[in-house]
Amino acid sequence: MVDRSFEFDVATSVREVSIVDGAHHFEARVHDGWDIAGNANGGYLLALVGRAISAVTSRPDCVTITAHYLAPCPAGPARVVVTPVRSGRRFATVTASLFRVDEDGKMKEVLRALATVGDLATDPGGPSAMQRSMPDISPFDECILMSGTSVNDFAHLHGRLATRGEPADIAFRSGSPSGRAMMRGWFDFADGRSVDSNALLLASDAFPPAVFNLSLPMGWVPTVELTVHVRAVPAPGPVACFFTSRFLQNGLLEE
Repeated sequence: MVDRSFEFDVATSVREVSIVDGAHHFEARVHDGWDIAGNANGGYLLALVGRAISAVTSRPDCVTITAHYLAPCPAGPARVVVTPVRSGRRFATVTASLFRVDEDGKMKEVLRALATVGDLATDPGGPSAMQRSMPDISPFDECILMSGTSVNDFAHLHGRLATRGEPADIAFRSGSPSGRAMMRGWFDFADGRSVDSNALLLASDAFPPAVFNLSLPMGWVPTVELTVHVRAVPAPGPVACFFTSRFLQNGLLEE
């Protein structure tokens, strides 16, 4: 059942239509307003696929998911195909593909993913250690709301979100990049929806590229590959986000 109270749930809703040779086929739609200059945001597409994966496995959390993006994807009808690989007591592993459906009914694959899913709320867990401290991010109310700014003229995605950016890190918009390939801020939804593990797939790709803070020509930075590790169910409230790039070579970067 889709909770139509929230835009994200509507925009990532899927409906299973068939099972062919063990592969689960879902009808879906890539919705308007989750895009960067007309092409759907990579994190949004990953969350759409994540919804179908959870439906097949009955496990809510993509503990790890890696997607390769094969082509841009504008708004329109889509198809998700999820193929189970293995199911164990703790995790299940699947492959998944997202296809755009053209007006003539032809399908074009735009994303292919491999995911391992589980239930973090009931996971037995194990030894844990943290070798990194929380990055220095200003409080939520002191960061700048991204929607309604010049970024929103290009990244329509921010109109759906209550994303806030660290003032020093989004000063590139006014021609004052920080000089550090860093982007900090807070992720939240504009309509009050809580952030769950599937929303983290969107959050992983919801901020301007960190390299926008370098003195380089600014342009479209399409996602070629995206890997997300979800280590815990998010705590209530906005999620602190920190992105950095160490390498940029021949126009390709990691973040």
